[in-house]
Amino acid sequence: MNATHASPAMTVLMAGASGLVGRVLAARLTDQGHRVLKLVRRPAVTPDEISWNPGAGEIAPGAFEEADAVINLAGENLAAGRWTARRREAILRSRVDTTRTLVAAVREAKRRPAVFVNASATGIYGDRGDEVLTEASVAGTGFLADVCRAWEEPLAAAPAGVRTVALRTGVVLTPQGGALAKMLPAFRVGVGGRLGNGRQWMSWITLEDLLGVIGHVLTRVDCRGAINAVAPQPVTNADFTTALGRVLGRPTVLPVPAFALRLLFGQMADEALLSSTRVEPKILMDSEFQFRHAEVAVPLRDLLGSGRKA
Repeated sequence: MNATHASPAMTVLMAGASGLVGRVLAARLTDQGHRVLKLVRRPAVTPDEISWNPGAGEIAPGAFEEADAVINLAGENLAAGRWTARRREAILRSRVDTTRTLVAAVREAKRRPAVFVNASATGIYGDRGDEVLTEASVAGTGFLADVCRAWEEPLAAAPAGVRTVALRTGVVLTPQGGALAKMLPAFRVGVGGRLGNGRQWMSWITLEDLLGVIGHVLTRVDCRGAINAVAPQPVTNADFTTALGRVLGRPTVLPVPAFALRLLFGQMADEALLSSTRVEPKILMDSEFQFRHAEVAVPLRDLLGSGRKA
């Protein structure tokens, strides 16, 4: 079922509830009658907060006593700045420490959740050109691939009886934040264009569908292990650029050369902007998940209208 809730009501322990996806997901689950307990990196001040320090491997005692499910969306923003050595370490540690701390706490809990959903990313496949990638594809090379492998690795230590899911999410389309929000100012004034040669594949998913995917994997016992959380029809950067320009009614004739992107963003340009990752959501399709948005032009129109500000 394409939904962000299950029946009966669940108690969900969530890390990363203050992030772009976490905020919306927590509100949606609460509206649907579920209870969301939020892990916070400070003293808890409300009944729905639980204090933890993943960097030190610490979490408040009894955190899992009522949890039916755990969702971990925590992680340093990849696009917050150039990937200096310090930033790369922060990106890695923010993902590995949170996952490792939660898995260790689940192992020690007297009452264990039924399911543990952990964020990951399609970056695990690296730059693969036109190759069609499924969950059975081997991991690629590069910083992002290494981060994602390390991010998913602690899940193997989860105790038997706890179903684990590593959601390999693509570019999340929402005007509320992320890649699309960063693109909109330039495209709205007519100076947006393809990145490099534009032939690189972009695997994407709308925020609404991502919420649906999370609800789906929470309740489908056949959904386990690595799962590609992407729409079934990836697009090239050139096609995405054209579709976005049409929706906004603006020209897209000013490409951004690869060398300029590398000057601006360094390593991040090659791995996050110019790399090609053509991912298929095979497990979701096999488990009959119903995507609301399969072709990128439709959600762009839905999200942005005919050039209106979202």
